[in-house]
Amino acid sequence: MKFEDFWYVVAESRHLKPGQVLARQILGQWLAIFRDQHGMAIALEDRCVHRHSRLSCGSLKQGNLHCPYHGWIYDHRGQVIGVPAEGQQFKPRENLRTKCYQTMEQEGFIYVCLGNPIQPPFALPQYGEKGWQRIRLIHQFANNITNCVENFIDIPHTASVHPGIFRTAQRQAIQMTVRRHQGQVKAEYHNENNNLGWWSKFLNSQGNEISHTDRFMMPNITSVEYKFNSQRHLFITSQSVPETEQSTLVYTDVAFSYGIWNSFAIPLVWWTAKRIIAQDLNILAIQQEVIAKYGSNFNHTPADTIHIFVESIRTAIAKGEDPRQLPDKTVEVTFYV
Repeated sequence: MKFEDFWYVVAESRHLKPGQVLARQILGQWLAIFRDQHGMAIALEDRCVHRHSRLSCGSLKQGNLHCPYHGWIYDHRGQVIGVPAEGQQFKPRENLRTKCYQTMEQEGFIYVCLGNPIQPPFALPQYGEKGWQRIRLIHQFANNITNCVENFIDIPHTASVHPGIFRTAQRQAIQMTVRRHQGQVKAEYHNENNNLGWWSKFLNSQGNEISHTDRFMMPNITSVEYKFNSQRHLFITSQSVPETEQSTLVYTDVAFSYGIWNSFAIPLVWWTAKRIIAQDLNILAIQQEVIAKYGSNFNHTPADTIHIFVESIRTAIAKGEDPRQLPDKTVEVTFYV
């Protein structure tokens, strides 16, 4: 098993219009993304095999991609089907092709797999279901994918990084049950009923115990679920795309069901999510600066158990191992936030 064997988002479907070519990067691999004449999403290595120009800077004609340098023409398989300098004498040769990668289109996203997919793309919670609203955000983080996914399911940092918006200085004892199983990490929180920041009165006016679950799905998906009551339910799903070791592109889906307040809540949910993500962008950039200078020999506390499990899964994949073979493990932790 390798990181290349998973699906990664390269674009929202609506952003890849006919006649348009997008440049993307996954695991250091440059990609040219476009639609062929039938509207299918195509992903080619962003390199002309002739003089190594970038195909993403080229143009589309009848669903075929033309290199911007000498006009070599590539079809949806990455095969060169035309060389202008050879005119009518051109004959296709098997060696004249660039790499073509598998694509899938699902739930408004275009996915690419660089290797041999071992599972389908992640299915977004509540997608298209009645009574749910959804906003989508895209941000580029100056940090690696492991630190990003850990940040998205890290509760202890919220009081320091998001004071007022998401947490306050108030401290409450939270019990956390963390389980590693089959390449996933699941954290369930108990005894959580307040300290939700600006939205506290709206989300949980009665002060009931909140159903709160965080999940990590190998190798790059996090999902945060809050259920406050029958009329207040929220999912925050982040799909982190490893561009390079210092750059991660994150597609964030916020799905919420707030009853009669659904439509009214859209701009507030959008603004709050943008504000929180901006704060995370800043703190993760700071962390990366320090890692670049001093390395990542972290010290852990029990509250970091969820991170330790995530790192064990990603380390296994980096070694070419199957993290689903790691032993199941459950840990109970109490921390304050």
